[in-house]
Amino acid sequence: MTSGGGGQELVVVGVDGSAESVAALRWAARYAAASGARVQALLAWHYPGAVGGPPMEKAPEAIHEQTDAQMHETLDAAIAKAGQEAAGVEKHTAYGHPAQALFEASNESDLLVVGRHGHGAFRGMLLGSVSIHCVTGAHCPVVVIRGHDED
Repeated sequence: MTSGGGGQELVVVGVDGSAESVAALRWAARYAAASGARVQALLAWHYPGAVGGPPMEKAPEAIHEQTDAQMHETLDAAIAKAGQEAAGVEKHTAYGHPAQALFEASNESDLLVVGRHGHGAFRGMLLGSVSIHCVTGAHCPVVVIRGHDED
C-alpha cells in the first residue's frame, strides 16, 4: 500500500468517459471525502496495430502527444460530470491496455475503483473484461460500481 501522498490513502479510479466510469469516479470522490484519501483518475490508451493484431508498443511521438491531450480532455469532462465532489481529483494518463495500466497502478494504490460496462461477450456475465482483470489480479482491494448513479 502507499503512503507517498503524505500518509494519505490512494484511491485509483479507472476512467474512460463512460457513464459507468463517471459513477465510479463519483463513488471514489465520496469515499475520499469520508476517509481523507486522495483520488487519482487514470485513463489508459494504446495505439492500435494492424486489425486483429496486438497494440503496438509505441505510438509515433506526434500521435502520442495529440492523443494524450485528447485523453486529458476526456478526464476533464469526466471530472466535470462527476460534480463538485470530484474537484480535487488528480489526473493521470497511461499508455497501454486499460486492464494492464490499472493492474500496474494497483501496486501503488490502497483501493482500485472501476465501473462495470455492459455484459461483456456473454449476456450472463456480471463484469466486463477490464473489471474481471482488476478483480482477479489487482494488488489491492477492488470496488466495482455496477451501473451509473443519478445524483
